[in-house]
Amino acid sequence: MIHVYLDDYRPCPRGFVLASTVEECKLLVDSEEIDVLSLDYDLGWGQPAGIEAVRHIVAANRFPRRIYLHTSSPAGRQQMYALLMAHAPADVQLYNGPMPDTLLRDLAEADQG
Repeated sequence: MIHVYLDDYRPCPRGFVLASTVEECKLLVDSEEIDVLSLDYDLGWGQPAGIEAVRHIVAANRFPRRIYLHTSSPAGRQQMYALLMAHAPADVQLYNGPMPDTLLRDLAEADQG
């Protein structure tokens, strides 16, 4: 099981696979079991936004176990959260904000061992 970080600008945390585009994220969603997925909304000028990754997750019905929204876009966060809340199975943990430092530390430590 992997952890995926969708972002075109921020550095990828240790223990995560970086998806810098929506297309890369969609490929990972389709081909891997994902524990933690952390989503950005704005992915660069002229590029599809993070909401497109969320739409793909919903359409494919391939939900990660835990989803965080680390975007700095309040409107983008709200769009992604609303769509996920409407469609995510009850066992999916959805967080309307970034990953806490304790989780980042735990995942980084697990990646070392």
